[in-house]
Amino acid sequence: MVKNILIFFFIVLAMVVTLNFSDYNLKRAVDACLAGSQKLSESKIADLKEAKKFCEEEIKKNKISK
Repeated sequence: MVKNILIFFFIVLAMVVTLNFSDYNLKRAVDACLAGSQKLSESKIADLKEAKKFCEEEIKKNKISK
């Protein structure tokens, strides 16, 4: 009985950690995209909010297609 409770606890803990880090990875990917778009001289996106929205949409679209 105790063994089953420990297994359940570790599974729940692993799910919480995974969900928290997936959000963290998305933020890092968006930050990298923004940094890359600022370095490009031919960037069509001049506004930072617009660039962030574009990067989030592209990352989510690529994540879904994989």
